[in-house]
Amino acid sequence: MIERYCRPKMNALWEAKSRYAVWLKVELLVCEALAEEGTIPAVAYQTIRSKAKIKIGRIDALEKVVKHDVIAFLSSITEQVGESGRYLHWGMTSSDLVDTSLAVLLQKASDILIEDITALMNVLKEQALRHKETVMMGRSHGMHGEPITFGLKMALWHEEMRRNLTRMICAREEISFGKISGSMGTYAHLSPEIEAFVMKKLSLSPEPIANQIVQRDRHAHYLQTLALIAASLEKFATEIRHLQRTEVMEAEEPFTVGQKGSSSMPHKRNPIGCENICGLSRVIRSHAMTALENVTLWHERDISHSGPERIILPDSALLLDFMLDRFTKIMADLAVYPKKMIKNMEKSGGIVFSQKVLLLLIEKKVKREEAYGVIQEIASTVLEKEGSFKKETLSNPFVLSKLTKEEILSCFDPKGYLKAVDTIYKNIFVATATPRMTTRAGRGKIATSAISMRSALE
Repeated sequence: MIERYCRPKMNALWEAKSRYAVWLKVELLVCEALAEEGTIPAVAYQTIRSKAKIKIGRIDALEKVVKHDVIAFLSSITEQVGESGRYLHWGMTSSDLVDTSLAVLLQKASDILIEDITALMNVLKEQALRHKETVMMGRSHGMHGEPITFGLKMALWHEEMRRNLTRMICAREEISFGKISGSMGTYAHLSPEIEAFVMKKLSLSPEPIANQIVQRDRHAHYLQTLALIAASLEKFATEIRHLQRTEVMEAEEPFTVGQKGSSSMPHKRNPIGCENICGLSRVIRSHAMTALENVTLWHERDISHSGPERIILPDSALLLDFMLDRFTKIMADLAVYPKKMIKNMEKSGGIVFSQKVLLLLIEKKVKREEAYGVIQEIASTVLEKEGSFKKETLSNPFVLSKLTKEEILSCFDPKGYLKAVDTIYKNIFVATATPRMTTRAGRGKIATSAISMRSALE
């Protein structure tokens, strides 16, 4: 059940009470605008505003009869406001109400997710600074490559989440469009000025052109952004799972007092948090695919997108909120084992220093192909016999004919691979520019908010 993954703030946003509250706000704003221009009596607007209340039970009962949620909502309000109810929904179509309200909800969901991303970035930065000089084995194809630091891995993730922050801010902007333009989007019964009034009050932008709905490429873009953020989390969680393998055990997600890992094997401490994140990422990806399918509708609109959206939009927001929070907590309390990192580095007998020796030979005028062949043969011998690359290199006649013992030994210092770490950190934590946004009128608050969040990270 999705309830298992609901955090209170995001969950409250998607409850029926919240949705109907936004619906009522939109209807009231339209009535207010109509009253100001004299289309409906001002007293009618005041009556609706003062008497209208959300009665979920009554709406549900009416919907069972009329089988239309918007009509059930409007009927419920009309029952409360009497004759003034005839001015509700004046000139509007259901999608004017639903799509505009959905944009408001997705804005609020975006704000929560932006807070989540910022929190994770802060934790990743802390880990990057803490482990800036924690040397570990860099791997490619699952094999030993050359030394890196655990801090560099964290800095890499931080930078990826910075990009995700920018994407989330842009997705928020992309989804912040509503419409009050009527059944076919032609303003046949309401003026564009009414729409502009409502959108300004809601901190939305008017859709430049619509038919019966706000076009679903906006929603597809939004869900693809959520799916991409989820993919990043899956990538990070997969790495933690690899590092926690018994044969590696360089890092481990938190295992709390009283926690148990297996019903049959008391010794187990499984990376269940990271595994959970990986699994839920698949769900969000599938929702993004459904959103792409929703882009194509018949003519000016059909309803094939409506049912899926009631699932994929709230569920994706709820799941990503949960995943970001879970991974932030995992990273905040992550156990890191530097001694095991060094021990694992030594398992390959020093062959990870092979490129240093190779390049030194090339500097001595040895042809690259010849030098490569010699070093490759030494490394292969070390792997097969579980020997020492340093020892084999120091005893190789060809290498000794080109390099001094001191030159050879200079190749076996892991710190030699990390001389640019300070520069990389400066690029990530100092020099990178604040995410910028191109916004329509009224979007300045979002841009300012984004800059403030970024400043807090630096």
